[in-house]
Amino acid sequence: MSTSSDPSAPLTARAHGSALRGRGWLNTGGVDLDLEALRGKIVLLDFWTFCCVNCLHVLDELRPLEQKWEQELVVVGVHSPKFEFEKDPEALAANIERYEVTHPVIDDPELRTWSEYGARAWPTLMVLDTHGRIAGNLSGEGHAANLDQLIEQLVGEGEADGTLRRGPAPTVLEERTPQTLRFPSKLTVLPDGRLVVSDAGQHRLVIFQNDGVTVDAIIGTGQRGHADGDEMTAQFAEPNGVLALPDDVAAEVGYDLLVADTSNHRLRGVKVGQDRLLRSRTATSVTTLAGTGDQWMQGEALPRGEGSALDYSLSTPWDLTWSHALNRAVISMAGIHQLWTFDPATGALLVLAGTTQEGLVDGPVVTSWWAQPSGLDELPDGRIVVADSETSAIRVLDPQTMRVSTLVGTGLFDFGHVDGPAGSARLQHPLGVTALPDGRIAVSDTYNGAIRLVEEPAEGEDGAPTGEASVVTVATDLNEPSDAIVGPPVDGIGQLIVVESGTHRITWVPVAKAAERLIDEGAQRSERPVTEVGPGPLTVRVLFTPPPGHKLDDSLGPSTQVTVSTTPTSMLASGGGVDTALERVLELDPAYPEGVLHVSARAASCDADPAVEFPACHMHQQDWGVPIRVVEGGPAHLDLSLLA
Repeated sequence: MSTSSDPSAPLTARAHGSALRGRGWLNTGGVDLDLEALRGKIVLLDFWTFCCVNCLHVLDELRPLEQKWEQELVVVGVHSPKFEFEKDPEALAANIERYEVTHPVIDDPELRTWSEYGARAWPTLMVLDTHGRIAGNLSGEGHAANLDQLIEQLVGEGEADGTLRRGPAPTVLEERTPQTLRFPSKLTVLPDGRLVVSDAGQHRLVIFQNDGVTVDAIIGTGQRGHADGDEMTAQFAEPNGVLALPDDVAAEVGYDLLVADTSNHRLRGVKVGQDRLLRSRTATSVTTLAGTGDQWMQGEALPRGEGSALDYSLSTPWDLTWSHALNRAVISMAGIHQLWTFDPATGALLVLAGTTQEGLVDGPVVTSWWAQPSGLDELPDGRIVVADSETSAIRVLDPQTMRVSTLVGTGLFDFGHVDGPAGSARLQHPLGVTALPDGRIAVSDTYNGAIRLVEEPAEGEDGAPTGEASVVTVATDLNEPSDAIVGPPVDGIGQLIVVESGTHRITWVPVAKAAERLIDEGAQRSERPVTEVGPGPLTVRVLFTPPPGHKLDDSLGPSTQVTVSTTPTSMLASGGGVDTALERVLELDPAYPEGVLHVSARAASCDADPAVEFPACHMHQQDWGVPIRVVEGGPAHLDLSLLA
């Protein structure tokens, strides 16, 4: 299929979109849609998968466009799974509800539509005009303004030629009824034993008595939004991480809880009222501690411990833990693949680890790469353990040496359910980690529906490990476990209090030696169409056309940056690394017939009107992981569309 998608090209040069093929449709009331039925509408195809934080960002970016252009635009989600769990139709339906997706979605588990449209990354957006022709092709996030301009242009074209058909989108949604919990995410325990659960699916916090059943208080209106106030008026947007501060810190700062208010891109502080069973009861209050409310984008300043935390943009903070070594809260900044810290006493924010590049790179914290870190805890020796969800990895940050190491996990596209030595063990998108008193790590292995235990090797006399870590499974048949804390033992057996997000509850799971078992369901890799390339030099081109009215901005240095690498690393003989050119010639080692080509691109554009004194600028970014196979006669070039 031709991929010409320049909106300024002659209309006859636009390629017609391919048929939408998949297993079935959701949010349509059982009706199968096709492009013919959508003729006369502006159609935006959103190639997404529900594990991907960048895809979740795009869902939020599209909401205002869907409202503004509700009579002209139809957004169609093309769900293109990365993990095996995401191919489950029931899991997809649940996560469409979880993330409040209100447009039609086609379930494409075999990536048929993905392949027809040449998608190579999550998320990818394709915009079709009223004739069903491709008028725009964008990868990554942060394109809301560009999309708005393009939709306005296409609406004008449709009005001019009489093809525009106004009317509501063909969406049919099921009514949501309130319940005690809906897709809860994380939990913590207050000093008085009560449990605080982030009720992410209902945008609030729920406080339970220590039985985990009796509701003591609800904090938040239950409506998506942002508002400080008391428990009846405060608003959150998909809160996830909750952290009960140490008693002395809470007494100093005047609040008890930190909350990662994920979709608001903020940190919130909560002063919790007393147990309602007590005779006296103090008021609950919620305040905003950090974040402007805007999502951090490339080109913005990162915090260095200076200035007000309210002046910095955050990006999808997902979990929190307290570091006694650092005397700060640690934040998993999932949206930009970093770890930050927050000092409640001073209000200072600071980047702790990560470069904003997505991947798995150990070593010094400042050069480490992460991939959507989503779970945190402090080990008994003061190290921070991290569930790095998109690499299905368990990693450790040592605040004494400021270095990162990986216990389990190998890369962005490797997963499975395999126990045994850590080098061959596999997880599937874990979202939670829990430090056990004996030093082991309990993993909420979310997409495997399991609780796994990771045990590090003993140290020798020289302090070096005597072997490698090992993994066992202690519980299965859970529905998206996303977090756990250590509960009181029952009959001498240790217990975990687990957030079972997919069944909207918290549950008790025994951690008994007798329950440990070794499971081997096989290691897997993400199944994406392989791109064939020739054995000679490979020219990789990142296609980028500044949006209408914009130009490349080099006022503060080069406006573009492209980073290239491969897995395995030795597959790339030359042409790797960082450069400013959007076109790169690579030499592949013929000893490796296949692998994954990793390309990360950034481009800065600003208003081109010289009359504008302070032009608005924007950084466009996307990471691609393209499976490639070297074959005789294969293409000598590979085009990746950042904005075309």
